[in-house]
Amino acid sequence: MLLLIAGLLVFLGAHSVRIFAEPWRAARIARHGLAAYKAVHSIVSLLGFALIVVGYGQARGSPIALWDPPLWTRHVSALLVLFAFVLLVAAYVPRNHIRAAVGHPMVAGVKVWAAGHLLANGSLADVLLFGGFLLWAALDFRAARRRDRVNGKLALRASLPGDVATVVVGVALWAAFAFYLHGWLFGVRPFVT
Repeated sequence: MLLLIAGLLVFLGAHSVRIFAEPWRAARIARHGLAAYKAVHSIVSLLGFALIVVGYGQARGSPIALWDPPLWTRHVSALLVLFAFVLLVAAYVPRNHIRAAVGHPMVAGVKVWAAGHLLANGSLADVLLFGGFLLWAALDFRAARRRDRVNGKLALRASLPGDVATVVVGVALWAAFAFYLHGWLFGVRPFVT
């Protein structure tokens, strides 16, 4: 469990600099350059991610159950994760209404993904992992929207082809992940009881 906690602190800490220490970040970029800052950020993030993967895997080996979620929560989770995949894709597909409306669809997608997984999983490791990501995403989304207002960020132009591409790619990725990759990567098949 300690590796999981350490990984969350390192990974989410690195991703929280813009929330809690924007002036410090700006000073590091001014002093060392954006490329050097991104390189260090990437290395720290990869280290944190590796600790999360190993720590969560260890915790799953001897879980500490806090509650036993009912079966229906798995289906609600799957639906929420579908929305999360569409939001994730919206961050990358140009000119879509979802990105224009949400502003930061990737962070919103992390919130939805974490909430869905928190609903359907009841061990201490699940609460730490998904609860940690949910808390981080909520704080990051709020900070990002505040930065947009302060900087006068203009609304993006959107188009129907961008919307269609976002939804089609998001649903396709969700289906591939839900029906195949999730079981292969994590040993849990969402639609098999």
